[in-house]
Amino acid sequence: MEIRLAEFIRAHIEPILQDWEAFARTILHARRMDKSGLRDHARLMLLEVADDLDSHQSEREQAAKSKGQGPVKETETWAEVHGGDRHTSGFSVMETVSEFRALRASVVAHWTRAYPTVAGQQLEGLTRFHEAIDQAVAESLEHYTTAKEMETRLFGAVLVASPDPICVLNAEGTFIYANDATTDLLALEPGTIIGKSVFDLGFSFAAQFQRRLQKVTSGKSTYRGKLVHTFASGQGERFEYLLAPVLDDDGNTEATVCMFRDITEQALAEEKIWHNAHHDLLTGLPNRRLFLDRLEQEVKHAKRSGLPLAVLFMDLDGFKDVNDSLGHEAGDRVLCDVAGRLSGCVREDDTVARLGGDEFTMILTGARHQSDVSHVARLIFDALALPFRTGPRPVHISVSIGVSFYPGDADTPVALLEAADQAMYRAKQSGPNQTCFYQAAARAVV
Repeated sequence: MEIRLAEFIRAHIEPILQDWEAFARTILHARRMDKSGLRDHARLMLLEVADDLDSHQSEREQAAKSKGQGPVKETETWAEVHGGDRHTSGFSVMETVSEFRALRASVVAHWTRAYPTVAGQQLEGLTRFHEAIDQAVAESLEHYTTAKEMETRLFGAVLVASPDPICVLNAEGTFIYANDATTDLLALEPGTIIGKSVFDLGFSFAAQFQRRLQKVTSGKSTYRGKLVHTFASGQGERFEYLLAPVLDDDGNTEATVCMFRDITEQALAEEKIWHNAHHDLLTGLPNRRLFLDRLEQEVKHAKRSGLPLAVLFMDLDGFKDVNDSLGHEAGDRVLCDVAGRLSGCVREDDTVARLGGDEFTMILTGARHQSDVSHVARLIFDALALPFRTGPRPVHISVSIGVSFYPGDADTPVALLEAADQAMYRAKQSGPNQTCFYQAAARAVV
């Protein structure tokens, strides 16, 4: 009895699908699919092919199908559905076609093993099977191509409409695409950008950007970064950018997509918030929080380098009388002037801070001897001895200074500040414009 191919396919559909599944796992985009995803529409396509083999076809219909021109159907075929799904899953055209080739090969291999000699209706069935597979390939690719073209149009529309600059650079780091937002930001025509690198365009961040680009290309992973730059358009100055690799079918980076976002307003707002949280709102000097943070960093540096440092705690003498007699507005002007004069008495590497009220502090780095601090103290006395012009009559104030040293007096930020505070109270007891060192104050107490 001669077995027809349609009957054979239905009877042997499971081993045919097992071959299909094994082949599918060799495809890059199919490796993460489960068994159901790998087989998806293969069973239904095979059954549809078997039904097609059972159906009567005229010579004209057979000739048309041999050219991939099957009858028009009102609903999507399983081949069309498969093509659309494979496009969505990221398959390439060649990967999609290769699945149909594998399906054809599996059926033919099982069939020829069972029937080495093919003749009569079996030969006709095999010919019609090849035509059916060719038709399925044509239907699948047509649907795949339609979906791909639509995706391309939609993607192009998104790029053009995007308010954020988006560009693409090839593996060598030269621009191969730039959307309208990019050309607006750079204030350059597309022809001036395409084919150029960030170095060619003279950007200040070129070296760092190129290193990040090479890291993305070799590592095949995304990177988020920030940069500060003023482009020719004058738009923004703080930017956040994302570099994302574009991988080819072999998993190699063939290009990199770069998306910029202007975060100038956000960055300035965050900086303002941070500044207000760490600085005295009246004088602009560091507050207690920032002072202790800097002191902690300086203590760590002094510990590594073996260099000492000094902490000065200052309290203004007679300031309460200014507030009482002239008012708080005049007192605030005096505090602002004091802050400016104190800052002028030290180096840029030193720190001047206001802890609150009329209390100020200093960090003097590299102060080895009491004489070094005494010199700064005399500068402070002289600076504050000058009259303050805040109203109808000049104001005169003085200051008491307490000093502690790292590591001799204390080895933690809080302990250093407390030691300098204690020395300041001892100085205040001695009269205006006095400096007292913690060790001397401790000996006096004992």
